Amino acid sequence: MKQPGVFHREIRLFDGVMLVAGTMIGSGIFIVSADISRNVGSAGYLLVVWAFSGILTVVAALCYGELTGMFPKAGGQYVFLRESYSPLWAFLYGWTLFLVIQTGTIAAVGVAFAKFTGVFLPSLSEKNILFQIGRFSISAAQVLAICVILLLTYINIQGVKTGKMIQTFFGSTKILALFGLIAIGLFVSDKDAITQNFSQFWDANKVVIDNGNLTDRIPLAGWALIAAIGVSMKGSMFAMDAWNNITFAGEEVVNARRNISLSMGIGTALVAFIYILVNVVYLKNLPLQGVPPPLNVDSRNTFAQGIQFAKDDRVGVAVADAMSGHRAVLIIAGLIMVSTFSCLNGLILSGGRVYYKMADDKLFFARMGKLNSKGVPAAALTLQGIWASLLCLSGTYGDLLDYVVFAALLFYIFTIGGIFILRKKMPNAERPYKALGYPVVPILYITVVILLCVILLIYKPDYTWPGFIFVAIGVPVYYFFKSKSQSRSN
Repeated sequence: MKQPGVFHREIRLFDGVMLVAGTMIGSGIFIVSADISRNVGSAGYLLVVWAFSGILTVVAALCYGELTGMFPKAGGQYVFLRESYSPLWAFLYGWTLFLVIQTGTIAAVGVAFAKFTGVFLPSLSEKNILFQIGRFSISAAQVLAICVILLLTYINIQGVKTGKMIQTFFGSTKILALFGLIAIGLFVSDKDAITQNFSQFWDANKVVIDNGNLTDRIPLAGWALIAAIGVSMKGSMFAMDAWNNITFAGEEVVNARRNISLSMGIGTALVAFIYILVNVVYLKNLPLQGVPPPLNVDSRNTFAQGIQFAKDDRVGVAVADAMSGHRAVLIIAGLIMVSTFSCLNGLILSGGRVYYKMADDKLFFARMGKLNSKGVPAAALTLQGIWASLLCLSGTYGDLLDYVVFAALLFYIFTIGGIFILRKKMPNAERPYKALGYPVVPILYITVVILLCVILLIYKPDYTWPGFIFVAIGVPVYYFFKSKSQSRSN
């Protein structure tokens, strides 16, 4: 009989792998290759962006293995930062996670789910505006995204076992379906697409768009090419993100010291492999370079638009259309709906544990630090669902993507840097796993991600500089909760 009001250990190794992989694979792999293609302009560098993002993610996951072995607790990364630095640094992570990283990703994936639902039911698309005042409007897609977020929040409040079962079923289903589609996509190919993509494999160039028209392709080399790769990685890193979410549920994983690390390592490697194969399928069946359709024209010339200008950036749908026509489009759209549903469930399941831990440390609303009779932080899950729903109304998929990626990268840098600090602070602590290639590999990771952040700050200032603002706002909020806690104890 399970004890009420405490965490229940229900997540086994296979469940953990499905939580990692299922949460990582959302809609990004089916969408962001279009933007990457416009930035780098060649098949070779499209694959480089995805491969490099995969390597960085797997390296980070293997580095986190040391931290999860030391602290297999609820809150995961929040606890790592608290032990490495201070409660202030941990709070700033938890605050930013709540404000934009976790909830922003939930909102972005929810909007993506709604986009692909619109393939089946046009009345639920973004074009169906239900309410408008000036520039502010609410579409049917936004309403659908909110409904799905709230539904999955309610389901996860019923217990981790229920949320885990949904994650494992939908996660494994979409991975098997993806491998099936990859097998078909590698067998079927278009000779013209292959000729175009592989004859100019390393000819990097950036497209220039003026008033909806393609006006130029600027060759890239040297720093311009490095910058283009860095800017492009905001999309691929978003598609790779959320691999660390299993650390948030540390006290609900069976044999946590072993299984969290294994889940992250296996899950990230599996997803990176899938993403590379999916992009190879894209390149075998659709030319990377294309031209945008004239403004206000609903062009159906999928081949001419290529990967760069796939309608609404839905590359997966465009490739399916090029391969097999309308029926394949519906299959891909259905797969993406399953994929985003699974991703949303994993994000919702795990995120509330961080806010719970913050409240348990008396650094958040006290009610968030309580577990319900099913052993889950119901109040924290509810607040997360409400805020993510509001973010669904705040902007487009791309806006949220930019906010999320930069803020997440900042804390990955600090967390992996914490490994060095803990080696000095706690030299004799139990470490079932040690960071891959310490100290060289963690240093290389930190250096590369800092460079990536600098590139994003320079070339994507509208949505990266606010990341600093989100973190900075957390400082007075931290001292507010700290003083509130001290006054209660007095």
